[in-house]
Amino acid sequence: MIKQMEKLLEEGKDDLLDEKFHQKLAEEFNRLPNRAGNKAIQMKQVQRWFTKRKNPSSENTDSYHSSEDLVTAVDTSQSVSAAPESSSDMPGDAGEKDPEQAELEFEARSSRDNAWYDVSTFLAHRILSSGEPEVRVRFHGFGAEDDEWVNIKKDVRERSIPLESSECQKVDVGDLVLCFRERSEQAMYFDAHVLEVQRKLHDIRGCRCLFLVRYDHDDSEERVGLKRLCRRPKY
Repeated sequence: MIKQMEKLLEEGKDDLLDEKFHQKLAEEFNRLPNRAGNKAIQMKQVQRWFTKRKNPSSENTDSYHSSEDLVTAVDTSQSVSAAPESSSDMPGDAGEKDPEQAELEFEARSSRDNAWYDVSTFLAHRILSSGEPEVRVRFHGFGAEDDEWVNIKKDVRERSIPLESSECQKVDVGDLVLCFRERSEQAMYFDAHVLEVQRKLHDIRGCRCLFLVRYDHDDSEERVGLKRLCRRPKY
């Protein structure tokens, strides 16, 4: 994916800094088979990558690191290691998982869209007059402008776990899952509950079972494959 973006940069297309172009490119990346089970790439990550490459002097520190996170995001599904500092724009050697991804232990729900995102850093905490505790989080792949105060009890939890093809039996009716929902204007992870399970024989492509889910935030329903689901950790 990075090579594709670098090729577009070399061609010098006029729409490289256009938000609609960035959104379209992010959606194309998220549809790739090797992205299944990984958190969605956001338009802002693509946008900052191109901005940094075209105008290096205009990038502040937060935006710089956000564009670096894009490299991690697009290559995590290929199990690459973190690149050395001297070439941080390029993916590293194959064969090792990115240690930065391995250290992501929590996810938080944004009040802006009700979607869940990996937490990169906990920045501060406070207690409201109501007695509710909140924490300010930096979402993985985003800059300081997207930092957000979230309720610790309701909107912070241990990171959800992508399901392997052999783990479909772990999903049953009534389960809470984190489901990847893709729309023309967005691709995000939302809480959902499983309403129905259609067990099917697996083939060379893996699990072929189908799961009818209802999204908690808007009560809409969708039938999805296992690759779209992440399970909650068991305690």
